[in-house]
Amino acid sequence: KIQKNLNEEPVEVIAPELLGVSDIVSEVGQHCARSWKPEARELLKIIRSPHVKALCETHDRVGRNFEEYREREPVAREVPEGDLLNNDMPVETIKMVCLRRNVNEPLGLTVEIDEHKQLMVARIIAGGMIDRQGLLNPGDVILEVNGVPVSTPEELQAQISVAKESVTLKIGPNLDEEMKSARLTMSGGQVKSGRNLEPGKKMTCYMRSLFDYDPTQDTLLPCQDIGLQFHHGDVLQIINVKDPNWWQAKHVGTDGPIGLVPSQELEERRKAYVHPEADYVHKISICGTRISKKKRKTMYKTKSNNDFDKADLIFYEEVTKMPPFQRRTLVLVGVQGVGRRTLKNRLINSDPTKFGTITPHTTRPPRVLEENGKGYWFIDREEFEEEVRINNFLEHGEHNGNLYGTHLDSIRDVIKQNKMCVLDCAPSALKLLHNSQEFMPFVIFIGAPGMEQLKQIYAERRATGGSSRNLAFDRQSSIRYSSRRARTLESLASLYEDDDLVQAVEDSALLQRKYEKYLDIVIINEDFDITFRKVIEALDELAHSHQFVPVNWIY
Repeated sequence: KIQKNLNEEPVEVIAPELLGVSDIVSEVGQHCARSWKPEARELLKIIRSPHVKALCETHDRVGRNFEEYREREPVAREVPEGDLLNNDMPVETIKMVCLRRNVNEPLGLTVEIDEHKQLMVARIIAGGMIDRQGLLNPGDVILEVNGVPVSTPEELQAQISVAKESVTLKIGPNLDEEMKSARLTMSGGQVKSGRNLEPGKKMTCYMRSLFDYDPTQDTLLPCQDIGLQFHHGDVLQIINVKDPNWWQAKHVGTDGPIGLVPSQELEERRKAYVHPEADYVHKISICGTRISKKKRKTMYKTKSNNDFDKADLIFYEEVTKMPPFQRRTLVLVGVQGVGRRTLKNRLINSDPTKFGTITPHTTRPPRVLEENGKGYWFIDREEFEEEVRINNFLEHGEHNGNLYGTHLDSIRDVIKQNKMCVLDCAPSALKLLHNSQEFMPFVIFIGAPGMEQLKQIYAERRATGGSSRNLAFDRQSSIRYSSRRARTLESLASLYEDDDLVQAVEDSALLQRKYEKYLDIVIINEDFDITFRKVIEALDELAHSHQFVPVNWIY
């Protein structure tokens, strides 16, 4: 703004109305000195004050200089015809920019060396000091810092570090911008400024990160000091996406700084990059040409959904902020034996008016006293397979020659009763639920605890009549306990059980990493009562706090 005001045309100079003010004031003072009136004495005191005397003398001196300047003969200089039209010197070639800065706050810009060896402003961080003062634009060329010429980013950084509260930059024109954007155009014999530089594309959207990012470990980041660190699940407010490789963003809900984060496109290229030494698809022939194997085309199949997901590189998910509302489905996922079904039953029994669950479909014939719709929906195999073919089942499988599955209409029936449908489905069904606008799931991953906690869970299950191992023995039987063969088999049973516990912990960690992008919270089931309370608290928070949900749920 200051620079624009300085470049405006000067205002018209006003000629003085009267000269010799000092003599007039001196004469008035002599008349006041001969009077005894208090008003005259007060005026005399004002006239004789040094400030009024200096003001009058300055007025007369400026007036005389103006009269001498106006009486001078103007000097005419002949300008060759066409000189103005052929003059390539831009109207605004060099400008000086003075910045007021805080010593501990960065300037908020990045620079680069262009093809003309110019030190050019590459980007301006939104909300930073440069952006707030509005004196620089991307593409400006920095020539000097506090009178010291600079030509490299290192020299610029060195001069900025020794500067204090004030930094004066000498800014020159960018040669590429002068030629490409046609800053100087000819129109009717007059030179007009045609600067049509588009500002950086600014926007406001929210992205949930699906990976961890540490700027100190990123070798591609232009400046590590302005990188923004975030973790999986953090919601970022995207401010500027003009750069295809680096977005400007900040954490939602904080007053933290705005920094650079890698774009979706950059992360895709980075994760998909394969070193030539590890590229087994493309080979080098004997003649030195690069050959590649023929790609095989595969039709999409629902049962191969997980295989296709492995090639889907998603690093950000666009979300939007919504007022408090209750989700329609509650999905509990985890490895087998971690306590999902027990938790589901406890939730439903705690408040049957709030929670409900589905009635599965099956092709097995009903048993004695079984009613259709009470424990299962009984249908024939042809109808079941037809429903599977048109994708009306969330999940399905076969057991002992009979088909079982969760029909989508069963979920809709629970939702129509204004209840939250509690599901303990397989993790492969999370993608369908997550991308559906009608189900709006809240996904809780029940993680496996440590070895000791798993042993206690299995012991409680055996004590309550749950399934036990074929190799488990009753230690109260003196005959079996005294037998060497029994003790050997019992040791083997304990060994197998420990191996299964270790496998459960490893499978739980693997499952969490694989489906992490669909999970809302993770609860380690170390104590069942504590786990139940955490689930209830999480659901209560949904009903009283704003939440970020995928945009495809709303739009």
